[in-house]
Amino acid sequence: MEFIQEKTSVWERLQQERRPIALYGMGDGADKILRVFVDKGIKASTVFASDEFVRGHSFAGFRVQKLSEVVEQYGEDIVIVLSFASQRPELLERFYELNARFDLVAPDVPVAGGGLFDLDFVHAHADEFQRAYDWMADETARQVFSDIVNFKISGKIDYLRHCETDKDEVFQNILKPHGHECFADLGAYNGDTIRELLSYTDGAYDSITALEPDKRNFKKLSRYAEESLTGKVELVQAGGWSEDTVLTFAAKAGRNSALAKQGIPTQMRSLDSVLGGAPCTMLKLDVEGAEHQALLGAQQTIKTHHPRLNVACYHRNEDLFDLPALLKEFDPSYKLYLRHHPYVPAWDVNLYAV
Repeated sequence: MEFIQEKTSVWERLQQERRPIALYGMGDGADKILRVFVDKGIKASTVFASDEFVRGHSFAGFRVQKLSEVVEQYGEDIVIVLSFASQRPELLERFYELNARFDLVAPDVPVAGGGLFDLDFVHAHADEFQRAYDWMADETARQVFSDIVNFKISGKIDYLRHCETDKDEVFQNILKPHGHECFADLGAYNGDTIRELLSYTDGAYDSITALEPDKRNFKKLSRYAEESLTGKVELVQAGGWSEDTVLTFAAKAGRNSALAKQGIPTQMRSLDSVLGGAPCTMLKLDVEGAEHQALLGAQQTIKTHHPRLNVACYHRNEDLFDLPALLKEFDPSYKLYLRHHPYVPAWDVNLYAV
């Protein structure tokens, strides 16, 4: 795999590190990273947060500090481990400023599923990675694929900035939406992707079918549809899945509602069942780690109608090779494009298929 430059995983590097390791951020990402630290015998020296979030509290047994306090205590020769995600421009700018001033890494921990995206994982799936890379339909997609894999191995955020593109490029050059779309949105959140699509079609469409399982998100989606959409619109309070069933779902507000062992029983639907053979010209799936199952539940729609696809490709370690393989199995004629939109770590990595 010539596209892989990195030969040492971020975890291996941190295991060998003798300088103080300062964790930047609190929450789910930090918890996951600290669990890996325990498994691998990596010791954090301190935790810090952005100044506005420091109020004398503790996290994971550390008093949360300001960066200025960390530097006062340890000096500037430290390693910063970025442990939260953001797409906000002012925070991305801060990340890259810190990256220029300090040795900063952002270890990759999966949003869904287990395991680590390290060199062992890459080598275990070498043939699948190479095959997916070879399927990429343009030079940008191959560069994104390479940069994302190298980032996930190394935690070096320069790879992410190097392969960023904006959504405009995708809509204008790949998806090319028109005013007669039959759009299906799995993981519709509050209607943000519908709004985005309609901004490229002057608000015109033939039909919209939107699935969203989270109760609060669905209320926002319904309000948006009531106020802004007319004509053939179907909203379904359900998650996208391989079949119609009920699964347990973690009820947490925001975009990242996810499957869990404990939580609220939630209706899941297959797109094939919802549409019942009705046309679909464009399909988006962002279903928090259930993309494989949701694609299985849309396979008749995909095989029959060949919709253009926008599939989140960053929730599970295997997504980068598994989701392209599934689409090629359904319809070998698909051209596949990988894009990364501004985000740290490697979130908002999407597979576009036309």
